[in-house]
Amino acid sequence: MVSPQLLSKDSMPLGLTQAVELGLQSSKQLRLASAKIDEANALLQQAKDGRLPDAAVSGSALWLAKPTIDMKTKGSNGSGNGNAQEPVNVNKAIYGMLNVSQPVFAGYRIKSGIESARFLSEAAKLDAANDTDGIIQNTIAAYYNLYKADAAITVVEKNLEESQERVKDFRNMEKNGLLARNDLLKAELEASNLQLALLEAQKDRDLANVNLDVQLGLPSGTIIKPIEKPAALAAGKSLEEWESLSLTHRKDVAAVREREKASASQIKQSKSDYYPSVSVTAGYFAADIPGFLTITNAVNAGAGIHYSISSLWKTKSKVAAAEARRQQVQVMGAQLNDQVRLQLNHDYQEAILSGKKIAVLEQAVEQSNENYRIVHNKFSNSLATTTDLLDANVARLRANLEYEMAKADAAISYYNLERTAGVITDHFRSTP
Repeated sequence: MVSPQLLSKDSMPLGLTQAVELGLQSSKQLRLASAKIDEANALLQQAKDGRLPDAAVSGSALWLAKPTIDMKTKGSNGSGNGNAQEPVNVNKAIYGMLNVSQPVFAGYRIKSGIESARFLSEAAKLDAANDTDGIIQNTIAAYYNLYKADAAITVVEKNLEESQERVKDFRNMEKNGLLARNDLLKAELEASNLQLALLEAQKDRDLANVNLDVQLGLPSGTIIKPIEKPAALAAGKSLEEWESLSLTHRKDVAAVREREKASASQIKQSKSDYYPSVSVTAGYFAADIPGFLTITNAVNAGAGIHYSISSLWKTKSKVAAAEARRQQVQVMGAQLNDQVRLQLNHDYQEAILSGKKIAVLEQAVEQSNENYRIVHNKFSNSLATTTDLLDANVARLRANLEYEMAKADAAISYYNLERTAGVITDHFRSTP
């Protein structure tokens, strides 16, 4: 965990691992993913609750407006007219019922519903893990973009300082008649261009800093100082090995597999309408109609069966819809596998190329420095023009900038490769 004291400062040095930790802690995307996991777990529990009995209690107290009650009992002669009864005066009624029903068989609806909810819960967790990979990758890119901005400022500032010293020397030479006015203007123009380049580099640095502040959840205006230089990371494995890793470690691919399993369970759930539902029931009833009727201890128990005949012609469309959803998930999975394979090839080639670029640009820096030294000596001995000197300096500046950028880009390319293979989280989990 990143120390809270660091967050209270207006300027803070920050390593890459600390940046990743902060990015994960402050991510709103991960909080949203966590809420989705909670929802999926609640739906899983809801599906499991379908195995529990249903119980209902009801009761009423009624006021009756002098109902006409004509009770007939069977007389001794078998006719419907019995002896005359005293009139009954009823003006209210109270009753209560308790019913309990325990499902015994529901056509596999409950079982397949639980299976589907469990697979979707696992898919939600895998989605959150995939989001974690993406946040780590974005944080790394933002961190090294800030590093590149700092490196650009350092290189340009150094060249600007040298250029300003050169302008001073040229002015003295021009005053003494040793240098043409036009050559002095060329040197001054170079210094002006470097000042503009420095302003542009500082603007890029400010934007990169704000971007990283937002990603890490830091207070606005916090100046981050990247203290970790880009690591020299090589692809290390063959393309086939990276592809093998992606098959077992990509969280989004695994999430699609879980959703495919869920869709298969949903097909079973749709087919459950073809079967009858069986349940055991029990109940209790009590009623009181003052002056007329009192019922207590009316306990009942039994078994019930329910079957909808219309399911014979209505269920077919439900099953077809569920099968179509499964086909959609399967196609989405195939598309995702293709995308992963293409992206993995791209990132692998980028990682290889980035490593080779560093070696070439390192040599280019040495060559440009040596070239500038030689041209500067020639210029001092009037064997090279001012244009030759300034061109050599520009070439040296470009080589140094490209070299610093290449080191950061190589690190980003490697982490992109790990992200595409699904192992970037493991990399930082194993980092001490």
